[in-house]
Amino acid sequence: SKSLSDEENLKLFGKCNNPNGHGHNYKVVVTVRGEIDPVSGMVMNLTDLKEYMQEAIMEPLDHKNLDKDVPYFSEVVSTTENVAVFIWDSLQKLLPQGILYKVEVHETEQNVVVYKGEETIVK
Repeated sequence: SKSLSDEENLKLFGKCNNPNGHGHNYKVVVTVRGEIDPVSGMVMNLTDLKEYMQEAIMEPLDHKNLDKDVPYFSEVVSTTENVAVFIWDSLQKLLPQGILYKVEVHETEQNVVVYKGEETIVK
């Protein structure tokens, strides 16, 4: 965090505090909800959802240094919680109103953030 000293960053972020950055292979799970269309049998066409995820997640984030390549993270600490918020906000702009239910970002198998708009759950 630019707002903390080197010592405070080390204490707060531990091994993730690296002045040259460090990488993650995040896994993202997006859940939508809504009425099931009686004709298609779907809440949403998964092909459409994949295209929205490509635009909202893969294009801006995949193989990027979040702190240097993604303008959003020049002012926001690139924690997994904030990555989830970024993805949520990006998807909200593309998906039909009210259909997005939750975004899960898996940093590791044990570290998972679930974001539901204003509600964040860390597992």
